[in-house]
Amino acid sequence: MRLYLTDRMDKRRLDRRRFLFFSAIFVLTSVAAWFMADLLWRDGLSGLEIALLTLFVILFAHVAAGFCTALVGFYVINRGGDSSRITATVAPGEDAPLGTTAIVMPVFNEDVSRVFEGLRVVYRSLQETHRLEHFDFFVLSDSNQPTQWIQEEVAWLELCKQVDGFGKIFYRKRRHSINKKAGNVADFLRRWGRRYRYMIVLDADSIMTGRALVQLVQLMERNPQIGIIQTAPRIVNGETLFARVQSFASRLYSPLFLAGLNYWQQHEGNYWGHNAVIRVQPFIEHCSLPELPGSEPFGGRILSHDFVEAALMRKAGWGVWLAGEVDGTYEEGPPTLIDSAKRDRRWCQGNMQHAWLLAARGFRPANRFHLLMGVMGYVSSPLWLLFMVLCTIHVFARGSSPLAWLALRPEDTTSLFGYRIHVPEALSLFALTLLLLFLPKIVSVAVMLGRPEEVQRFGGRHRLVASALAETLVSALLAPINMMFNSKFVLFTLLGQGVSWVTQRRGADGDGTDWREAIITHGGQTVFGAVWGVCAYLLSPPFFFWLSPVVLPLVFSIPISILLSQVRVGRALRRLGFFLTPEESTPPYELKRLHQNLAECYRHLSPIKPLRADYGLMQAVLDPYVNALHVALLRQRKPTEESREWFTQLRVRLLRDGPERFTPKEKMALLLDAESVIALHRELWSCPAEELAEWWRLAMRQYNVLTTAPTTALYR
Repeated sequence: MRLYLTDRMDKRRLDRRRFLFFSAIFVLTSVAAWFMADLLWRDGLSGLEIALLTLFVILFAHVAAGFCTALVGFYVINRGGDSSRITATVAPGEDAPLGTTAIVMPVFNEDVSRVFEGLRVVYRSLQETHRLEHFDFFVLSDSNQPTQWIQEEVAWLELCKQVDGFGKIFYRKRRHSINKKAGNVADFLRRWGRRYRYMIVLDADSIMTGRALVQLVQLMERNPQIGIIQTAPRIVNGETLFARVQSFASRLYSPLFLAGLNYWQQHEGNYWGHNAVIRVQPFIEHCSLPELPGSEPFGGRILSHDFVEAALMRKAGWGVWLAGEVDGTYEEGPPTLIDSAKRDRRWCQGNMQHAWLLAARGFRPANRFHLLMGVMGYVSSPLWLLFMVLCTIHVFARGSSPLAWLALRPEDTTSLFGYRIHVPEALSLFALTLLLLFLPKIVSVAVMLGRPEEVQRFGGRHRLVASALAETLVSALLAPINMMFNSKFVLFTLLGQGVSWVTQRRGADGDGTDWREAIITHGGQTVFGAVWGVCAYLLSPPFFFWLSPVVLPLVFSIPISILLSQVRVGRALRRLGFFLTPEESTPPYELKRLHQNLAECYRHLSPIKPLRADYGLMQAVLDPYVNALHVALLRQRKPTEESREWFTQLRVRLLRDGPERFTPKEKMALLLDAESVIALHRELWSCPAEELAEWWRLAMRQYNVLTTAPTTALYR
């Protein structure tokens, strides 16, 4: 294992920091556990009460960890920042050297306009730093839809022509999408990785300024013991109310948590999968992902690869840092609550797999803690649900009738959970819980109010405070709904239901979630909340009121989801200055350029409806320019005689019947065969019109109209 001088020098100081951090978590949890045990321990502890106490300790410790992170972050910010941060190793404005860097962007059936216009913005921004010669760009496609594939090729070529990017911007489409995003990046590294010293990974919705890219590479050059530097991307471009609330919360509260994380983790940080720079050689040598024993969902290929890659990098002795102070790094979030839940469904299975790795040989304690917190991020939801259900059962078990609480003497006791509780202890526990939940938000607002220039970028003092209060209310409404979502996801994972790799919706289409989708998604939550609330009220009205912050959001989850998905509501609040972020009030040049480019793209008309679904296939077969491009990018393979016969039959069917009767696999097979693509183009233009399907005759009539629009102006 490789150790470096910086690790040895900082070890005693780092141990002291971690001792204070984890001791604070232990003390808070111990105090809360003592209060809870004393409340339950009236006539001895029953099995149900032991279960309640155990769940409470686990869940409170999870909450305390987040609180202590924010508390430490406030301490760091209040004293002017942490002297032990990776960004301090390169002075502002210093002209440090750069190494060869590959900027890779894996894509899977994404909005092609958004991908390549975003790439154009990053390229131009880097070009303006006059350091472009050190960087190459790679779009790594695993798209399995013919239209997406062809449009990606055309958009790549047009981008290269417009920015003179030949030899700097590369496009690669894999034949077989093995191991999803991690496999895509690994395949790139096997083929071309040794040509580069560093790799910067972007998501399809990522934007990084040229200054941020140069700064990251300079930090790596200055610190040869570091393997990964992770930035903290800011969520931008939200239009719906849900997206804007999430963006505002992330922008306002994250500085405390980022400072707190860096305080105790230092060179044993985590990797979040994108907007990060990686040292290629050790990544190739040490970060090959193992295959977990068994089959999905717990076994097989690792889905949440980033946490594991960070742990493997640390295991090999390389540092992993969080650079939360780096500006100019952005991403986009899900536009609706339902889209956020779909993303969490994928993440849930990946994080649950990490349970296998908690005891993996050679992992550092800090990385085990990262893995544990990733697991708890989803397991805590069913544990909270179980805790509250057991509380309901406990009310029924302790009271002989739903009104038994009336027999208590008010001067001696109060009623909580349906049994006798001494007022000072109950209030102390309640106050401690509220402190841990809300104090980080209050402190974040206070810190921001102490920065007048920054406050104006949030819309002013009054709008900032009002937005923070509204965000707290929205978070309280969403907490039970997300608890039910995650409980369902964990249950499905335990029952062996894996997830497929689907495209993430990153922008708002139309004006939000429709009622049908909301009813299907939230209907079970509504019924569960209604039944639970009625039972609680019949059991004990005071208990129902105690439970109402959990039950009522579930009952009204359908209208809540629809309201939060509305684009017009989000835009109206933005005009009024609510949930405003600095990236909205004073957007950086790169984001303004992206908005302008996309607005120009989306102004152009889409192909007419009958051609829309197979527009890419139509281009590859009909347009000689696109046909030649596609064939040139294919890897030439010689099919067997049986394959030739099968392809011949497919070509005849395609021209005679049109693409509507073809499966996506059949279309992809034809597009993967260069001989078939060439033959289809020749046969289409030479075949009599009466022998062609009506779809192809319509396509040929519309050909001149469609080819007049810019090739990157694609439909969403």
